[in-house]
Amino acid sequence: MMRHTLIFLGGPAPALTAPLPPAEFVIAADRGGDHALALGYSVDLLVGDLDSVSASGRLAAIEIEQHPVDKDETDLELALAAAERRGFLSITVVGSLGGRPDHALGNLLALAAQRWAGLAIEIRVAGATGWVVHQDFCRTLPEGSSVSLLALGGPAVGVQTTGLRWPLHGEILPSGTGRGLSNQVVDNQITVKVASGVLLLWALT
Repeated sequence: MMRHTLIFLGGPAPALTAPLPPAEFVIAADRGGDHALALGYSVDLLVGDLDSVSASGRLAAIEIEQHPVDKDETDLELALAAAERRGFLSITVVGSLGGRPDHALGNLLALAAQRWAGLAIEIRVAGATGWVVHQDFCRTLPEGSSVSLLALGGPAVGVQTTGLRWPLHGEILPSGTGRGLSNQVVDNQITVKVASGVLLLWALT
């Protein structure tokens, strides 16, 4: 089993509808420290420029990695880099799509970056669960769940799926189209394969 960590994002508080997976380590990106504490998690590492975390959130963190306000990386990217340096290759990112839309979109695009292709990234936002798929994906999901496949940063090529109502057989999913939206799980184990490119897979269960 890969060592697993949780990363709590800043912005609005996350609306969780299901328990989070067990984790050996908790990283908070700035105000994410307050969200982690509110959900009953202790913060092992607080990272970011710390311009939005509360004083109590800062004091509760076991370790702090503070960066300047003028930086080229987002707090999420800093948190991912910190997790990777510590040997965590399996990550659940907990956040919200509310607040500033540029931050929300920037975070989703950052998670799909080639830089993090070696990480198994799960996303919990807005009552949905997402996964970043660079090559192969296999998961058990409840039959009837709604699943969307979204290509990011360019087309996803050679996409193959099983267990979905509308399967794909080595096809191309262009970025910016609705073709991959609102598919449906018909076999509780689904698989997705991508020859090149990256997909963001969302599941509403």
